[in-house]
Amino acid sequence: MSEPRTTAKRIHRVLPDVWRWHVADDRIGGSESDAYAVVEEGRVVLIDPLPVDEVPLKALGPIEAIVLTASCHQRSSWRFRRAFSVPVYAPESAQGLDEEPDHSYTGGDLLPGGLIAFHAPGPTEAMYVLWKSRPVSVVFLADVLMHDGSGVPGFVPGEYQDEPGRTRASVRRILADLPVTALCFEHGPPILEGARQALTRALEEDSEMPAQPPQA
Repeated sequence: MSEPRTTAKRIHRVLPDVWRWHVADDRIGGSESDAYAVVEEGRVVLIDPLPVDEVPLKALGPIEAIVLTASCHQRSSWRFRRAFSVPVYAPESAQGLDEEPDHSYTGGDLLPGGLIAFHAPGPTEAMYVLWKSRPVSVVFLADVLMHDGSGVPGFVPGEYQDEPGRTRASVRRILADLPVTALCFEHGPPILEGARQALTRALEEDSEMPAQPPQA
């Protein structure tokens, strides 16, 4: 089953062009799952959409496309594809998709909504974060990190990742390569201030795979 049983009733604006909704996800023991909509020049792009009341969703504007960050985030994508007659973009080499996407993408590709795909393997090989450079430089983190609201993101436990070490390397690459101002999580509330410091603290406070001190 791709979709949670719970439907969100409200959508909240978190940045000038980014909207968020979330549900208590029965597929993962009732923990929070989050989805986003990016509004670019009046057109709406859904990122890993969860079930949501269509009235507030349609109020954002005409939906142009759906973008998946990974095959594990199919959620409501195929139902919304049919409901709104829009294409689905999915990572190249994504495994286990319920339906065939309309387009595949890889690292560096420009996607609808002004999103740029950034390969971030570790949780799975075909895992991508999405970067939008303006008006606020925001990174949608897929399953690379989660956030409990404390201000310090955390890593998904290693038993649920293919290669936990590569996940840490992906975070270091995000810090090195992307000008991060805000972070949007698939599991947990966004961080809209001090985003770079939050990524740094995630690495510094990583109890499962702590950073090794430099060799003398």
